[in-house]
Amino acid sequence: MNLTPTTQKFVLHWGEMGTRWGINRTVAQIHALLFISSKPLAAEEIAATLSVARSNVSTSLRELQAWGLAKVVHVLGDRRDHFETFRDVWAMFKVVLNERKRREIDPTVELLREAVAQAGKGSELEVQKRLGDMLEFFETATLAHEEYMRMSPAAMKRVVKYGGKLQKLLGGA
Repeated sequence: MNLTPTTQKFVLHWGEMGTRWGINRTVAQIHALLFISSKPLAAEEIAATLSVARSNVSTSLRELQAWGLAKVVHVLGDRRDHFETFRDVWAMFKVVLNERKRREIDPTVELLREAVAQAGKGSELEVQKRLGDMLEFFETATLAHEEYMRMSPAAMKRVVKYGGKLQKLLGGA
């Protein structure tokens, strides 16, 4: 697969952004390549296109599958596994948001609950209050996340588009 200058720029940029988001550069580049590709890609084709080792591609594809961002598809007449990702960016965002919550927010909420309980047993009332405030924030954010996850991608898009108008309606602007 030959990348046009535009697709090459996108794949390289997505890799750079991935490192800023705490994701391996190659994982992010493969995700970008799958997103931009008009057809599912075999691992060998990904490796050749990005000039990375086949073993690196395999590891990266497993990571994308663990995130729910890549899936195996089969192509008629080809015994190899091919891979694709979401075409709907809103559905993709929903998967990423859910996975980040599971990996980052859930353990933090659990730790905060334990810390608030522990601080309440001793003389750390100020610490308990501050951690309690943080716990309340994360629990509220978790409720918002759960509401967001129940929305269809189309509804999510409408909420974001009308967010400013909703804020004015609710008196927050």
